[in-house]
Amino acid sequence: MKKEKEVDVSLRQFIKNIGYMTGGAALLAGTTPWLQSFTPDKLEEIKKERARVAVIGTGSRGQYHIHNLLQIPHAEIVAFCDDYQPSLDAALALCPKAKTYTDYRKLLENPEIDGVIIATPLNWHATMVLDALAAGKHVFCEKSMALTMEQCKAIYDAYQHTGKVLYFCMQRMFDEKYIKGMQMIHSGLIGDVVGLRCHWFRNHDWRRPVPSPSLERKINWRLYWESSAGLMTELASHQLEVCNWATRKIPESVIGTGDIVHWKDGREVYDSVNVIYHYSDGVKINYESLISNKFNGMEDQILGHKGTMNLATGKYYLEDETSSKSGIEQLLKQIGDKVFTAVPAAGPSWRPETKQAYTPHYIVEDRFHVNDGLS
Repeated sequence: MKKEKEVDVSLRQFIKNIGYMTGGAALLAGTTPWLQSFTPDKLEEIKKERARVAVIGTGSRGQYHIHNLLQIPHAEIVAFCDDYQPSLDAALALCPKAKTYTDYRKLLENPEIDGVIIATPLNWHATMVLDALAAGKHVFCEKSMALTMEQCKAIYDAYQHTGKVLYFCMQRMFDEKYIKGMQMIHSGLIGDVVGLRCHWFRNHDWRRPVPSPSLERKINWRLYWESSAGLMTELASHQLEVCNWATRKIPESVIGTGDIVHWKDGREVYDSVNVIYHYSDGVKINYESLISNKFNGMEDQILGHKGTMNLATGKYYLEDETSSKSGIEQLLKQIGDKVFTAVPAAGPSWRPETKQAYTPHYIVEDRFHVNDGLS
């Protein structure tokens, strides 16, 4: 099994990079308000405070959070909850002093807990978030927010009345190249946003080993409608959030299709989806995800009339830097460069419109990094 990765950046380095990216707290408040808590002044204010945290759901994702929490000086892990003993034992091995629970409601009764991290299957998110807020706890919950719009509305309404911190884990909102890229987009670097193209391709069945058939739906919860919406909630949610961030809008309509194309193994959720989201100004998101071919990888492309920002790869391309040479001029140059050993008798006279004609620029120079997007 692959070992859990170390924290990508230390808190100190992250703050330093945030300062580099935004130029100060004023910009944080305007363009990335969720990062206001990471300013040096705020950190100094809470320097002597201690956050007592519990983790609900100690599977692979919960353990990833535990690894990170153990490296944060102000965080104290006081409790774990899981109803699957092997996961609970794995968490306890990382932090032996933590209390353990198999019923999250009992955990929420513990007055020593300030906040909870929820890393459970999606179908539990709404119930647990609502109960945690009602118990007076701060909440950090894995995406997606919930399975239905009604549940999302209930969570929002509850949050409005509690005054507690509520955060849903959207990785890209803390990714340096996405933050800087969004500032470039909103400054007009690529012009008007005229379209968005996102895709996420893998070649893996998404299954986890099951020690007993009775545990199939519990362990492979992503594959069943009762506990997941498949590719849309587990992968697309990250990318749709990016599109709304770029456009500063929410789509007004959507049309799509999904099928089980390859992994016909008893799963219920689709292994292939194609979706089009439509904004009020006519701009559209074209989205595709497939888990039986990984050739195209993962990309988040924001298309502007002056250029294109590919946030996933950390690169952007400007329209005015493309070649303006005619077809015959390009042909003569290619002959001179020995691309051709003979003159073709016939061929297109128009300028090829290919990506190779664009010059790539890095969003964040000298600190290029692609998030693996583990999920």
